[in-house]
Formats: sequence, structure tokens, C-alpha cells
Amino acid sequence: MKESAAWRWLRDQRYALPRRAARWLRTPEPADAAALCARLRRREFAATVGYFQDDGDNPDTIIAAYRAAAARLIGTGAYLSVKAPPLGFCPARLRALANAGAAAGMPLMLDAHGPADAEATIAATEQLLADFPGTGCVLPARWRRSSADAVRLRDTTARIRIVKGEWPDPDADPADTDAAYLALVSEFAGRTAPVAIATHRPALAAQALDRLIAAGTPVELEQLRGLPRARTVTIARQRGVPVRLYIPFGPGWWPYAIDKALARPWLPLWMLRDMLGLRDPSSSKMGQPD
Repeated sequence: MKESAAWRWLRDQRYALPRRAARWLRTPEPADAAALCARLRRREFAATVGYFQDDGDNPDTIIAAYRAAAARLIGTGAYLSVKAPPLGFCPARLRALANAGAAAGMPLMLDAHGPADAEATIAATEQLLADFPGTGCVLPARWRRSSADAVRLRDTTARIRIVKGEWPDPDADPADTDAAYLALVSEFAGRTAPVAIATHRPALAAQALDRLIAAGTPVELEQLRGLPRARTVTIARQRGVPVRLYIPFGPGWWPYAIDKALARPWLPLWMLRDMLGLRDPSSSKMGQPD
């Protein structure tokens, strides 16, 4: 069916809106992230700090931004969440960031990306562990390969963050993403290094936390700042589990956040349900994130 000119115009406006709107909003800088981390710490929240680069940023710009953040976050218990592909998976650049983090008492977490970058991310994590034993990485439960990656990392000192995953499995997503998530959680039950449960879905968070607590595994709940979290935080607090919030900064944050909000028309209803403490619909695959 041929697209009309009006439909093409509307589509182009929708995809142009995130960057246009971002021009009106103040870019969150390292100092802003540090100030927010300090406020959260007073409320007994830990933090993850992640830089969202602009299209024009080069690796040196990214490293400088992380160094500026780390210098302001010494002794806060935060850690740095780093996207390795924009750094070209360069060992020297990653070590430079790991050294900056170590000087501030901040471990490095390598963020998840598309399936094509998965092997390089796991390999980079393994390379850093010898000198930086607190280094971690993210495993998406919807990828079949994550089970094998869990075997590789289970008995190491790597910090693990388990997510549902933004990118689909290259072959096919699991029929039941909740079951896949809990199966991946179970791979780490009983380990001595920490695991972060990253989900905003209360029932899934409760089951995942309970499995790791029962096995004696150090665990925390990790949440993205700006998404509903009242019920999940309550679940963690009831179990005595620490809560860590992901704090984004950098020029790429607002375009990313606005684009995701436009893609989630159900988000206002989800936020209202969270505020009121209402249970989620039984069909939990309605588009809610991790």
C-alpha cells in the first residue's frame, strides 16, 4: 500500500521530534549526575552513572565525561556504566575508564548492546577482570546465548546485571520471557559475586530476588530513574535488598528518553498504576519493559 504524503510527513515529524525537543532541555552534566547521586544516597539509594553520547562525540570526549563524573563521585558507592561499542572495544580506552573508576572506588559495568556486540562485550569483561575484579556486564534474558555467557561468568568476580533486553534474539525470542528471565537468574544462584535484578515489574522482581536470596547470593534491585518503581522498591525494601538507580547524563540522554517515551503510549497508564499500587494485567508482555 502506497504511503500518502501526509502520512510520510507525520512519520518524519515523529522521528525528528526527540532531537528537536532535546534542544529546549538542559543537558545533564557530570555535576548534575553527582548532585543527584548525593541526594539519592541520603534516601538510601545507590547509583549507576551512565553517559549518553551525542552523534558527534569521539572516544576522547566520552572518556573525559566519565573521568569528570568519577572525580565527583568518590566514596559514593556508585559505579560507572559504559557503552563499549562507541569506544571501539579498545582495550586501552576501557582500561583508562577502569583506572578512573578504580581511583574513585567505582567499578565498571559494560552495558548491553545488540547481539552483534555481545561476544566482544563478554570478552572485554573477561580481559578487565584480572586487574579490575569488580568489573561487570549485562546479560539480556531474551537472548539464547546468555545461558552460555552465564556459564562463562558465573564463577568469576564479575558483577552481573540481568535485564530482559532491548534487542530481540537474532533467531527468535523465547515464548515466555518471564520464564527465560528466571532461568537466567537461577544460573547465578549460589555465586559469591553480586547480581543486579533490573526489572520494573513487581512480580518478576519478587521471584528473582527470592531465588537469589534463598541461595545466599549478594543481590540488589536496579531501576532506571524516571520509570515507575514504587512497588518494586517496596519489594526490595521488604527483603532488605539494596536498591540502585541508573542515572543517565550527557547530550544523548534527552533524545533517547523522548524517543522511548513516544514509542510507549501505555507509559502514563503504567505510571498511574504504579502510583496507586495496582497490580499489572495478567498479560505482562503488553510492552512493559524489563
